[in-house]
Amino acid sequence: MDLNLKLQEVCRQFRIKDEYLGYETIQMGNVNCTYKVNFRLSDGTPKSFLVQNVNTYAFRNPVGLMENIDKVTEHIRRKCPEKLSLHFHHTSDRKTYVIDGENFWRMSNFIRSVTYNSVKDLTIIRNAGSAFGEFQNELSDFDIGQLTETIPNFHNTRKRYESLEASVKADPVGRVAQVQEELEYLLSVKDQACTLTDLQKAGQLPLRVTHNDTKINNVLFDPEDGSAVVVIDLDTVMPGLMGHDFGDAIRFAANYVEEDCPDAEKAGVDLDVFTAFARGFLEKTAQSMTDKEVETLALSCFCLTTELAVRFLDDYIQGDLYFKTRGPEHNLVRARCQIALAKDMIRKMPQMEKIVKDSVAASV
Repeated sequence: MDLNLKLQEVCRQFRIKDEYLGYETIQMGNVNCTYKVNFRLSDGTPKSFLVQNVNTYAFRNPVGLMENIDKVTEHIRRKCPEKLSLHFHHTSDRKTYVIDGENFWRMSNFIRSVTYNSVKDLTIIRNAGSAFGEFQNELSDFDIGQLTETIPNFHNTRKRYESLEASVKADPVGRVAQVQEELEYLLSVKDQACTLTDLQKAGQLPLRVTHNDTKINNVLFDPEDGSAVVVIDLDTVMPGLMGHDFGDAIRFAANYVEEDCPDAEKAGVDLDVFTAFARGFLEKTAQSMTDKEVETLALSCFCLTTELAVRFLDDYIQGDLYFKTRGPEHNLVRARCQIALAKDMIRKMPQMEKIVKDSVAASV
C-alpha cells in the first residue's frame, strides 16, 4: 500500500479524523521508522503528529514496551498537567498501538524543538541533566511493580561479565589471544565494576523508573532559549537504578572523544561537562535520593563505562554478533576507548565525588 494511504489509515485508527495533508520522514534514531504526519483541523489550523513504525526485531516485546510507556507518560501528565509532556494516542479500545500485519505502529504528539547529537555548550548539558533529573523526580512516586522488565538483566554487570568469561573460554572465532591486555584490566576491576549490581541485590539501592538511554539527543530543547522541553525515546523505560541513568549519561556526554575513537589515549572524562550535567540532574533529584545513591553516583559512571567495555569486548570475541560494526576491529576499538575512559574516571574519582557532594549541598 502507498505510504500516504497507510499513514492516513493508521491515524484514523488512532481517532484522528481531520483533513490529511501528507507526511515527512524524520531521521530520528537508528531503530524505528519515524514520520511527521500533517493534518488540518476543522478551523483551518495545521496540526502535526509523530507516527512510528516500531522495529519489532529490536524490541521483541513491543506490547509490554508500550504498556510501560503508557503508564509512565500518563503518570507524568496527571502529576504535571501544566507541563508540555509526551503523550501517546489511544485507539478506540484504549491501546497505544496498532498492529497491521508485521507492522507495529504508535502515534504521539509532535513537539516543535531541536535536538543535539553532540554538544559542548555547558548550559545545554546542564539543561539535559535537569531534564533527566526531572524525569526521575516526576516518577519518584510511581509504583515500580507496574512495569515490565522488557530487557531482562540489561544492567546486570555480573551477568555481563559471566557472558564475557564464557566467550573467552569458547573463543569461537579465535580472537582471545589478541585481547589479553584488555581482558586483564577488565577482570582486575570486576568487583568494583559490579558495585551497583551487588548493592541492588543486597537491597541497599532502590529500584526506580529509569530511562536507560540517557543520551543528550533524547532530550528535546526549545529552539529559542535552549531550555529542555521533554525527555523522549522511552523504549527502554523499565525498573533500574538511578546510577544507571546518571552513569550512562556521563559516559556518553563527558568523554573527550566519541565512544569509538581509534586513539584511545585521547579518551577521558571532561570534568566541566561532568559538573554541568551533575548540577542539573541533582537539582531535581537530590531531595529524593538515598545516602547510598549519593555515595555511589560518581562511581556509577565507572560502572556503566566498564560494563559497556565488557559488552563491546564480548561481542568482538563472539564475532560481532550484536553491535553494528564498520570494520573488523570496530568493537575492539570501542572496548579500548571505554577502558581508557574508565581508567581516567578512576583517576578523577575523588574530584567527581566532591562535585556530586557539592551539587547535592547546593540543591538542598
